[in-house]
Amino acid sequence: MGALIEIRNLVRQYVMGGQIIRALNGVNLEIQRGEFVAIMGPSGSGKSTCMNMIGCLDKPTSGSYVIDGNDVSQLTEDQLAELRNRKIGFVFQNFNLLPRTTALENVELPMMYAGVPARERRRRAVEALERVGLGERLHNRPNELSGGQQQRVSIARALVNRPALILADEPTGALDSQTTEDILKLFEELHQQGNTIVIVTHEDEVGQHAHRIVRFRDGKVESDLPTDRAREVEPV
Repeated sequence: MGALIEIRNLVRQYVMGGQIIRALNGVNLEIQRGEFVAIMGPSGSGKSTCMNMIGCLDKPTSGSYVIDGNDVSQLTEDQLAELRNRKIGFVFQNFNLLPRTTALENVELPMMYAGVPARERRRRAVEALERVGLGERLHNRPNELSGGQQQRVSIARALVNRPALILADEPTGALDSQTTEDILKLFEELHQQGNTIVIVTHEDEVGQHAHRIVRFRDGKVESDLPTDRAREVEPV
């Protein structure tokens, strides 16, 4: 199906206290369309900086990052914002829902930025919420939903613009163990439906739900290996 994400010799450095800090130091990484990948590593390993790069929230100091044929280093801030809205659906640890708006209105929001007409926005938002099992909670506000339900709203919002990539940052960090399993099962179902999913996590149990784990250390890729789950679905 071809690479959705192509990262070549990626360097991201910052100046802190007069010193140059290399958060990423020559990263090479490819993610194919339809893959389910976990990015892992200890604090300070570079995984969060890599997530910001993949999510087009930052640009490289040197090297290249291409997502779905778009070279991020060549884009203006406005173009980056448009690319994020069109190509990437974000799922956050703390849900990032607007508290005074309903589940339906929260899911409609990315489509408003994309200029989707109101009737089409409503239809697609309802469809996305039904897809994540919340068809009966369309008009509930976040404080009327459980943590797991709020994360399902967040996932519906990530899906609604039909992005090339779903990027999830510690998506189960605020959830109990049973709700975590439910959300990870939902990600597995979305992957089986053809979605490309990248989860950034520090939890091994979460990472093992992916089909491939990329581990970072000292700003570089330390290992890049399939999980047992990937081996289970390999053809004999």
